[in-house]
Amino acid sequence: MSSAGEGLSRPLPERVRLHVVEVAAQVLGKMPAAAVPSPLRGIAKFEPRKRARLGAASIAAQLEADKEFRELVAEAVEAAWPELVAGLAEGAAPPAADPVLVAAAAYLTRPPGWPDLVEQAREEIERAASLGSQREQAETRLREQLAAQRVAAREEVERVREQLKTLRGENTDLRRKLHDARERVKAAEARAAELAAEAEAAEARARAVEAGGAADSEVRRLKERLADAERQMEASRRAAREGRSVEEVRIRVLLDALQGTVAGLRKELALPTMISRPADSVAAVAPDAPGVTAVPARALADDDPQLLDQLLAIPHLHLIIDGYNVTKTGYPSLTLADQRTRLLTGLGGLAVQARVEVTCVFDGAELDGPVHVSAPRGVRVMFSAPGEIADDLIRRLVRAEPKGRSMAVVSSDREVADSVRRMGARPVPALLLIRRLGRG
Repeated sequence: MSSAGEGLSRPLPERVRLHVVEVAAQVLGKMPAAAVPSPLRGIAKFEPRKRARLGAASIAAQLEADKEFRELVAEAVEAAWPELVAGLAEGAAPPAADPVLVAAAAYLTRPPGWPDLVEQAREEIERAASLGSQREQAETRLREQLAAQRVAAREEVERVREQLKTLRGENTDLRRKLHDARERVKAAEARAAELAAEAEAAEARARAVEAGGAADSEVRRLKERLADAERQMEASRRAAREGRSVEEVRIRVLLDALQGTVAGLRKELALPTMISRPADSVAAVAPDAPGVTAVPARALADDDPQLLDQLLAIPHLHLIIDGYNVTKTGYPSLTLADQRTRLLTGLGGLAVQARVEVTCVFDGAELDGPVHVSAPRGVRVMFSAPGEIADDLIRRLVRAEPKGRSMAVVSSDREVADSVRRMGARPVPALLLIRRLGRG
């Protein structure tokens, strides 16, 4: 037990006080009625939880003033936690013990130096409370950041909707222009029919003039006039045919240009062939559009061409190739010009088969000057500008694509692969493309 001079400089921590009162209330309910201290006899009749709640002040005061009652409660604590009480008697609490329980046991059993043990427990409790407050603050900051990200996402959705609205307006304008062009074609055809009717009328008049003369003396003159009329009629027919042909060619060229423009815009913007269909009005859960994230990362080996086939099957995929990285991996013994020619030839066939957008990037720093490259159909060839490497040009190409566009970058450069993956593109090893091109 402690000496008579030991005591607390501050009241017990609230959690420790409540725990001490709860233990004392349980002991109080088990005491004989004659042994219950007189100030607590009315409280002893209450239920255990009500006893600790309504008589907390009286129980705490009795523990502080009545040594015998406190020692009786201390015996109950020692019986419940003998290892803890034994450790406190030796001057050290078990490391894993609850600081509230340590302070309560030290206060009730009062081993030597018990005020220091209570103060140490107080520091642990306050430290835990501080950590809890910091955790709550961190959770509050995370909630605020999440709310800000949600607001930004909603703004992005609104922006995309406005762009879609603008594109739909442009599509309507193109449809109106196409309708106007068709009306002009119909008008030209009607005009051609009128010219043909006029030519037939002129031919009929010429035949009437030929049959008008009956005199033998005017036979020669009539024949000459008939020949002149026939020549004029043929000239009129030829002029009518030429005029109609020129007009039809102009209209056909205009119509082909408009149809090509509409088809190109529809393909580039991925517009539907119709504004809506009856089935579009039926509510249902639509499947997610395929993208590069849908291709499993480790389902196939990195050098298996089937992995590239899965990526090429994604609609509107943009395939970007690090040119020299691929050629120096596949055929480094060739000259740079032969490397470019061999790679571009293979990419031309791949673009025709897969029908995807293909861009091949070469490092312009390794060239002595501008080079003339004949790019295959469907393959875009680009060289990096002076002072810029091909890796940076590839990153700018990926960054230029809108969010959600499926992209695959063929390069065995680890830095390029890591950077494009962070920007939403799927990196593909160079050896995989070489094997795919070799397969044909």
